[in-house]
Amino acid sequence: QVQLVESGGGLVHTGGSLRLSCAASGLTFSRYTIGWFRQAPGKEREFAAAIRWSGSLTNYADSVKGRFTISRDNAKNTVYLQMNSLKPEDTAVYYCAAKLYGEVTTSSQYVYNYWGQGTQVTVSS
Repeated sequence: QVQLVESGGGLVHTGGSLRLSCAASGLTFSRYTIGWFRQAPGKEREFAAAIRWSGSLTNYADSVKGRFTISRDNAKNTVYLQMNSLKPEDTAVYYCAAKLYGEVTTSSQYVYNYWGQGTQVTVSS
Protein backbone atom coordinates (compact mmCIF):
# COMPACT_ATOMS: atom_id res chain seq x y z
CA GLN A 1 0.00 0.00 0.00
CA VAL A 2 1.43 3.33 -1.08
CA GLN A 3 1.65 6.02 1.60
CA LEU A 4 2.87 9.59 1.41
CA VAL A 5 3.14 11.37 4.74
CA GLU A 6 3.81 15.09 4.96
CA SER A 7 5.27 16.75 8.03
CA GLY A 8 6.93 19.99 9.07
CA GLY A 9 4.05 22.40 8.76
CA GLY A 10 3.28 24.99 11.39
CA LEU A 11 2.80 28.66 12.21
CA VAL A 12 5.50 31.18 11.32
CA HIS A 13 5.76 34.93 10.96
CA THR A 14 6.25 36.71 7.66
CA GLY A 15 9.83 36.25 6.51
CA GLY A 16 10.26 33.02 8.40
CA SER A 17 11.19 29.57 7.15
CA LEU A 18 9.87 26.04 7.30
CA ARG A 19 11.02 22.76 5.87
CA LEU A 20 8.37 20.28 4.82
CA SER A 21 9.07 16.59 4.42
CA CYS A 22 7.25 13.97 2.38
CA ALA A 23 8.05 10.42 3.44
CA ALA A 24 7.01 7.68 1.04
CA SER A 25 6.47 3.97 1.51
CA GLY A 26 5.03 1.11 -0.51
CA LEU A 27 6.58 2.17 -3.79
CA THR A 28 9.95 2.16 -5.55
CA PHE A 29 10.64 5.74 -4.61
CA SER A 30 13.45 6.37 -7.09
CA ARG A 31 11.02 5.82 -9.98
CA TYR A 32 8.61 8.56 -8.92
CA THR A 33 8.57 12.24 -9.62
CA ILE A 34 7.32 14.08 -6.55
CA GLY A 35 5.33 17.27 -6.60
CA TRP A 36 4.25 19.70 -3.91
CA PHE A 37 0.87 21.35 -4.24
CA ARG A 38 -0.96 23.72 -1.96
CA GLN A 39 -4.55 24.71 -1.34
CA ALA A 40 -5.56 27.89 0.42
CA PRO A 41 -9.04 28.31 1.93
CA GLY A 42 -11.61 28.92 -0.78
CA LYS A 43 -9.12 28.39 -3.58
CA GLU A 44 -8.24 25.57 -5.91
CA ARG A 45 -5.25 23.37 -5.33
CA GLU A 46 -2.20 24.76 -7.12
CA PHE A 47 1.21 23.54 -8.11
CA ALA A 48 4.19 24.71 -6.07
CA ALA A 49 7.21 22.61 -7.01
CA ALA A 50 8.29 19.26 -8.42
CA ILE A 51 11.43 17.17 -8.61
CA ARG A 52 12.09 14.54 -11.23
CA TRP A 53 12.41 10.90 -10.21
CA SER A 54 16.15 11.07 -10.93
CA GLY A 55 16.56 14.30 -9.00
CA SER A 56 18.14 15.91 -12.05
CA LEU A 57 15.40 18.41 -12.78
CA THR A 58 13.13 20.64 -10.75
CA ASN A 59 10.29 22.98 -11.56
CA TYR A 60 8.72 25.78 -9.53
CA ALA A 61 5.66 27.93 -9.75
CA ASP A 62 6.49 31.57 -10.38
CA SER A 63 4.96 32.48 -7.02
CA VAL A 64 7.56 30.47 -5.09
CA LYS A 65 10.57 30.63 -7.38
CA GLY A 66 13.64 31.93 -5.58
CA ARG A 67 12.12 31.29 -2.15
CA PHE A 68 11.35 27.57 -2.13
CA THR A 69 13.76 24.72 -2.83
CA ILE A 70 12.73 21.14 -3.48
CA SER A 71 15.17 18.27 -2.93
CA ARG A 72 15.08 14.53 -2.43
CA ASP A 73 16.97 11.81 -0.63
CA ASN A 74 16.20 8.53 -2.36
CA ALA A 75 18.04 6.59 0.34
CA LYS A 76 15.49 7.89 2.85
CA ASN A 77 12.49 7.81 0.49
CA THR A 78 11.92 11.44 1.36
CA VAL A 79 11.39 14.71 -0.51
CA TYR A 80 11.87 18.07 1.16
CA LEU A 81 10.49 21.51 0.48
CA GLN A 82 12.57 24.26 2.05
CA MET A 83 10.45 27.39 2.26
CA ASN A 84 12.16 30.71 2.98
CA SER A 85 10.95 34.31 3.05
CA LEU A 86 7.44 33.12 3.72
CA LYS A 87 4.52 35.43 3.04
CA PRO A 88 0.94 35.41 4.31
CA GLU A 89 -0.18 34.34 0.83
CA ASP A 90 1.80 31.12 1.29
CA THR A 91 -0.73 30.06 3.91
CA ALA A 92 -2.28 26.79 2.74
CA VAL A 93 -2.45 23.07 3.23
CA TYR A 94 0.56 21.60 1.47
CA TYR A 95 0.31 18.21 -0.21
CA CYS A 96 2.92 15.99 -1.76
CA ALA A 97 2.07 13.72 -4.66
CA ALA A 98 3.85 11.06 -6.72
CA LYS A 99 3.76 10.07 -10.37
CA LEU A 100 5.64 7.21 -11.95
CA TYR A 101 8.55 8.38 -14.12
CA GLY A 102 6.79 11.68 -14.54
CA GLU A 103 8.32 14.80 -15.98
CA VAL A 104 8.40 18.01 -13.96
CA THR A 105 7.33 20.30 -16.77
CA THR A 106 3.61 19.77 -16.24
CA SER A 107 2.01 21.45 -13.26
CA SER A 108 -1.27 19.56 -13.54
CA GLN A 109 -2.37 17.75 -10.42
CA TYR A 110 -4.33 15.24 -12.49
CA VAL A 111 -1.28 13.31 -13.69
CA TYR A 112 -0.23 12.40 -10.16
CA ASN A 113 -1.10 8.90 -8.97
CA TYR A 114 -0.72 9.12 -5.20
CA TRP A 115 -1.34 11.86 -2.64
CA GLY A 116 -0.59 12.54 0.99
CA GLN A 117 -3.04 13.92 3.53
CA GLY A 118 -1.45 17.35 3.72
CA THR A 119 0.20 19.55 6.32
CA GLN A 120 -0.95 23.02 7.31
CA VAL A 121 1.32 26.01 6.84
CA THR A 122 0.19 29.32 8.32
CA VAL A 123 2.14 32.53 7.85
CA SER A 124 1.09 35.41 10.07
CA SER A 125 1.57 39.03 9.09
